[in-house]
Amino acid sequence: MDVPDTATPGREGSVATIGVYDGVHLGHRRVVDQLRREAGTDLEVTVVTFDRHPLSVLRPELAPKMLTTLDRKLALLEEAGVDHCCVIPFDVERSEEDPEHFVKDLLVDRLAVRSIAVGEDFRFGRNRQGDVALLRELGLKFGFTVNSVPLAEQDNEPISSTRIRQLVSEGFVEEASQLLGRPFAVSGIVEHGDGRGGPELGFPTANLGLDPSLAQPGPGIYAGTFTRQNGETSVSAISVGRRPTFYEAADPLIECYLIDFSGDLYGQTVEAAFHVKLRDELRFDSVEALIEQMHRDVARTKELLQPLK
Repeated sequence: MDVPDTATPGREGSVATIGVYDGVHLGHRRVVDQLRREAGTDLEVTVVTFDRHPLSVLRPELAPKMLTTLDRKLALLEEAGVDHCCVIPFDVERSEEDPEHFVKDLLVDRLAVRSIAVGEDFRFGRNRQGDVALLRELGLKFGFTVNSVPLAEQDNEPISSTRIRQLVSEGFVEEASQLLGRPFAVSGIVEHGDGRGGPELGFPTANLGLDPSLAQPGPGIYAGTFTRQNGETSVSAISVGRRPTFYEAADPLIECYLIDFSGDLYGQTVEAAFHVKLRDELRFDSVEALIEQMHRDVARTKELLQPLK
């Protein structure tokens, strides 16, 4: 098993959790907080996760769009207080692994797990044979305890990556942010667009090239922030959509107008965060009508977000 050296605990063992942990939302953070308390000063907090969603291997047609890249997920877990992340490369061979071998090789021999927390519906190993009951049996055999963790709730609704993906896809970014504990954001490389924003409309935009495996908000205009490669952040009016005023059909695009900024961003890896949805994407009868609306969108974005700076 290819386990990074950083997965080896440096104290007397570890308390661990296993899961996809996509988005590292408030529910995930509560599990980490629980483990942090349990670990005290003697044990490491370890998250065992995967380099991709298992469904992308087992049932590709059902694989969800991911809320975060792997690198971003690991950074968020570190911020949450995790000592080590063990990233398992997930492939067909891994999916066919014997459940007991997985537990003995990784959890016992490599991570020295004293306690493990998993979701109530946790499954693992060949044909999903392993479940919480089997994990508890193996815990008795190898000397660790197992805690099954129910889904955290907010406003009597579960906090889950699936729910957040749905909210994001429908443009409900404020509601998604409440479950994430931060604004939903996407990262990408600034690419050349059709060149219309600056010369024709007076609003030069940074166009993001996105990984198609990642989630993005539904079509609309958003007030958000834009973080450049050097870490500096600007308030931004963000358009997500197909530009129906100009095209009958076009590939979806994320265009960010950075307020009070000018400069060359091409080729930079950047992040756009979506704070508030301003309106749906609309088709305007004239370029002049579109420009008037863009001025209103920018003014509203300033009103909402510039106090954050």
